[in-house]
Amino acid sequence: MVYVLLYATWKKATQECPCGFYNHPERECTCPPGAVQKYLNRISGPLLDRIDLHVEVTPVAFSELSNTKSKGEDSSSIRERVIKAREIQTERYKNTEGMYCNAQMSSKQLREICVINQAGETLLKRAMEKLNLSARAYDRILKVSRTVADLAASADIKVEHLAEAIQYRSLDREGWAG
Repeated sequence: MVYVLLYATWKKATQECPCGFYNHPERECTCPPGAVQKYLNRISGPLLDRIDLHVEVTPVAFSELSNTKSKGEDSSSIRERVIKAREIQTERYKNTEGMYCNAQMSSKQLREICVINQAGETLLKRAMEKLNLSARAYDRILKVSRTVADLAASADIKVEHLAEAIQYRSLDREGWAG
């Protein structure tokens, strides 16, 4: 019950603006200047820090939804990649009781499991500074990048995995709403 309430509150709080049309591909936002940012400021930073993925989703036109010649990855391929990634994580944490996925890593485990190369460190440092990210966001980015690497069946976290994880922190970007 608490989760349902929290989700409903989160859903309402994260509607992008009071009129609901900010960043809509076909409708114009009617909110006055500054209203969108003020509206978004109702969501606390500490709450956002506890959410691994922030993804802005814009409406999709009917023509795109009904296009049967879509070139995206099919569900069965995605399912297979997810199953393999879960198997990798199960193997990784087999000797740690009660732990079965990357999201459960402690800070100590994070330093051991989420090793990144110099290019990755540079990218993450730049993102931390530019986006003014917290230590909690740093940990979340590393955990998500480890998962992205697992989905790619990569033993190492590569720069592209880290870059993808950083992209999932869209609500951390100052002024992302104008």
